[in-house]
Amino acid sequence: MNIIQHTVSELKDPTGILTGERYEFHLFLEFEEDDELLEEDTAGIRTIYVVDGEDDKIMASYFFKKGTEQALDFELEEEELDEVLAFCREHAEKVEETSKNN
Repeated sequence: MNIIQHTVSELKDPTGILTGERYEFHLFLEFEEDDELLEEDTAGIRTIYVVDGEDDKIMASYFFKKGTEQALDFELEEEELDEVLAFCREHAEKVEETSKNN
């Protein structure tokens, strides 16, 4: 799995009930030719990443299909989840830095 492009947006809680910051990531992927996900016309992973104080985690994550963003019935493996978490952690920090500078 190789992340070749991404989008990220900060999600706001209009109720003020939820704590921490939430980010929605769309990670667009490149797959090996023999990968089952490539055959399923998979575009990438949609994930909700949460930062609450010193803690951070992936709240939800799923593979989606090219063009339709239809969720696919594949689970991320532990190694893939770790890779997604590290990617989100790095790129959410950049969003926070940009927000502080504006």
